Amino acid sequence: MLDSQWLLTDEQISQFIMKGYVVLHNELPDRLHAEVRDKINAVLHEEGNPGNNILPRVPEIQQFFETPVVKGALTSVLGPDYYMHPHRHCHYNQPGDPLPGGGQWHKDSYWSSMRSHRPWWAMIFYYMQDISEDMGPTAIMPGTAYYDKFVGDQGETILPTGKAGTMVLVHFDLWHKASLNVSGLDRYMLKFQFVRLRAPESPSWNHLGTEMHLTGGTPYVHLNLWRDVWNWMRGEPGQENLSATGEEAAIEPLAEELKSEDEVIRAKAADQVGMLGEKAASLAPELGRMLNDKEPVALNAGYALGRLGSAGTDELLRLMSEGTRQIAERAAYGLQSADAEAVPGLLALLEHTDEKRRALAAFALGAIVPSTREVAAALIACLQDPSDWVRRNAIEALGMMGREPEAGEVCRALANILEESILQEGDGTAETRNNDITQQSYILNKLGYTAALSLLRTASPEDVPIVIHSLEQALHSKDRYVRAYAFETLTHLRTPEAMDVLIRYYRPARWCPDTTKASTF
Repeated sequence: MLDSQWLLTDEQISQFIMKGYVVLHNELPDRLHAEVRDKINAVLHEEGNPGNNILPRVPEIQQFFETPVVKGALTSVLGPDYYMHPHRHCHYNQPGDPLPGGGQWHKDSYWSSMRSHRPWWAMIFYYMQDISEDMGPTAIMPGTAYYDKFVGDQGETILPTGKAGTMVLVHFDLWHKASLNVSGLDRYMLKFQFVRLRAPESPSWNHLGTEMHLTGGTPYVHLNLWRDVWNWMRGEPGQENLSATGEEAAIEPLAEELKSEDEVIRAKAADQVGMLGEKAASLAPELGRMLNDKEPVALNAGYALGRLGSAGTDELLRLMSEGTRQIAERAAYGLQSADAEAVPGLLALLEHTDEKRRALAAFALGAIVPSTREVAAALIACLQDPSDWVRRNAIEALGMMGREPEAGEVCRALANILEESILQEGDGTAETRNNDITQQSYILNKLGYTAALSLLRTASPEDVPIVIHSLEQALHSKDRYVRAYAFETLTHLRTPEAMDVLIRYYRPARWCPDTTKASTF
């Protein structure tokens, strides 16, 4: 069992939520780091970048992620049963490359149907050598994880440095890029991704206080958004634990500031309105108009509406139903923070004529905890929706809800979807469906991928008779990630039937790290 001394503190979790990163250090022998670095160097130059196979190709890497420091950090952010995702990569930054890694600020391609502000995913950037700024470490822009659009020079740039074993635990959606290597030395960095399997029921870090530790260093302040993530990670979504600083602002001046020409003033005013809660309900229409504002302002307006009680919830539901698609998506984030009050309206939106609105309603329902039998039944019914976009959101929502309620029926529905999607691979339809919406070409079977991940999140040993056949079929999917999730789910279930399937699959799939084109036998 992991000793609590390795868990993160309230201050570190607050920084992760607000800035999107925490720098840590793995105390491992220099000899191990040098050995791994030499092996990776040989692989890159003799065979090319192995991509997802970097771990089986250089299995010593696994030791980096088995230390108490790494386990404690990942447990703190993603819960104790987090999963190492099958996508990983070795980033090689050569001296003199004018565009390392493409040279552009970017977010990593995401794996869900929508990006979640709450940490269902995280990454680790791991350096196997002493790293200094002149060696081109990955640059990160604190506080930008919640933005779909790049904020440009409004953000501060951080270049994490340190001794071999330095790692950066990163919010999956943080904007980052490789920086120029002007050192004359090759720079290596391992990027590994990790997935949360359960919505939190209690804090999984060394939690002492109820309020966040607010610091500067972000392009904008998002008190209500940050509070939503903080309370969700504490297992208490919707609780009021972060109070406005100083005297409560009068509503009338705030109403004027919401109309300011200065976006920073508008964003701050929207945040303050949310801090006032239902007493500021009269400002809901103005906040609703602000969902069409610049993204940082719109985020604050959406999350503020989620705190204004029925007036705010009704405005968000109206905007999800009637607004542009961008406004509807922003409203969905606000509705997840409105919690149970939003459920009736979201259930009604599952009948909307536009597939995007139905899909967003399914996403928001999956984010609201605790869930109910009525919600589970409605999402299962969505699996018959004519839109694969709606079906995928419903599949993921059912997985995010966890074991309860109706766990057996949920697993049965997910297993049926998984098996159906594998059959569709045979006629080629699974590879082309919904590419125009998700633009995730690296996922060949999107419904099967999502169903397999949701089964990993929901299935228990008692469900094996229901899910075993679909998981066995999924091991032969054309999609590498469907196969990986099915493999992990069977490993998690660990019944005799599951182990028998795994052993039969493993025998021909076994990887030998010593077999290369230079050493074939």
